[in-house]
Amino acid sequence: MLPSGSVEHELDEASRSTECNQRERYSRQVLFRPIGVAGQERIRRAAVCIVGCGALGSFQAEAFARAGAGSLRLIDRDYVDFTNLQRQWLFDEGDARNEVPKAVAAARRLHELNGDVSVEPHVSDLTPSNAEDLLAGCDLILDGTDNFETRFLINDFSVKSGTPWIYGAAIGSYGITMPIVPGGGPCFACVYPEAPTGFQPTCDVDGVIAPVTASVASMQVAMALRLIVGWPDFSCLLHTFDLWKGVSRQVSAGVRDPECEVCGKRIFEYLEGKRRVPISLCGRNAVQLHESDRPIRLDELAGRLRSVGEVRVNEFALRIDLPKYQVTIFPDGRAIVRGTTDAGVARSVYARLIGA
Repeated sequence: MLPSGSVEHELDEASRSTECNQRERYSRQVLFRPIGVAGQERIRRAAVCIVGCGALGSFQAEAFARAGAGSLRLIDRDYVDFTNLQRQWLFDEGDARNEVPKAVAAARRLHELNGDVSVEPHVSDLTPSNAEDLLAGCDLILDGTDNFETRFLINDFSVKSGTPWIYGAAIGSYGITMPIVPGGGPCFACVYPEAPTGFQPTCDVDGVIAPVTASVASMQVAMALRLIVGWPDFSCLLHTFDLWKGVSRQVSAGVRDPECEVCGKRIFEYLEGKRRVPISLCGRNAVQLHESDRPIRLDELAGRLRSVGEVRVNEFALRIDLPKYQVTIFPDGRAIVRGTTDAGVARSVYARLIGA
């Protein structure tokens, strides 16, 4: 017969052992004075949302899991393929071979890295219809996306809810980051009142090296940790760098624009679904994307895309055949993506070719 109180004693011992292991696990982070014990406790309670689990988002997720974040919400519409493995953390050849959704593959790996972190994967495209539900309850949002449309959507939610987010992007060897803290500086729309017009560089066309994606994501995580632990004198700076050329620049993002449509006038067109709505073409296994505010020079675009797939072009349209999809692009920016009825997939294909 067990002595009285032995069960309670064993539970107390197990609890003390767990606490000891946790202290040891994060001891080097706690020893960093700007974080300390109080900062680590804030990290442990933090709910972080990562939008996009590609090169940036997968690194961000691993870094926060290792740092001991309380919960991670992962939102991604895409699946792992072999071209991702060169720069996208958390994924392996089995994930690519089986075309596992990135959010699911990332969550599985994160659970192996730190079982104490709650990970919530969402295989979904972030859209006006689901943004407020998917982003609600998070203390901070990290940008791991590949297009301006989603960033403007995140920015609308950020300003409306008062939730900070960290912008980041990488292409080739070039990277850029900027924190957006509602009420503490300019919002994304203050700095970028409109999305860039015409086609933009993309990883699928122009390439990207892993060191720059890791560098951008590292800076985003560092900014996020500073916000979470409440580090003083946090300023909204725009960081740009080119790792191949070995140059970097840091400038002020400026001040809030009182005439800004979003943070000044509080008009949330992206969150309200008034911008760029894709349409599935019933019975045609295709999605039509309306990008009428982005005129395209088809002859210039054709020159860029010939290394990606078979291109046919005339004055009316450009058509490119990819392994899974056929994409027709019109001079006014409109496009038809054949081979899917999923608007999120269509947007992803479009972004890879044109930029967004």
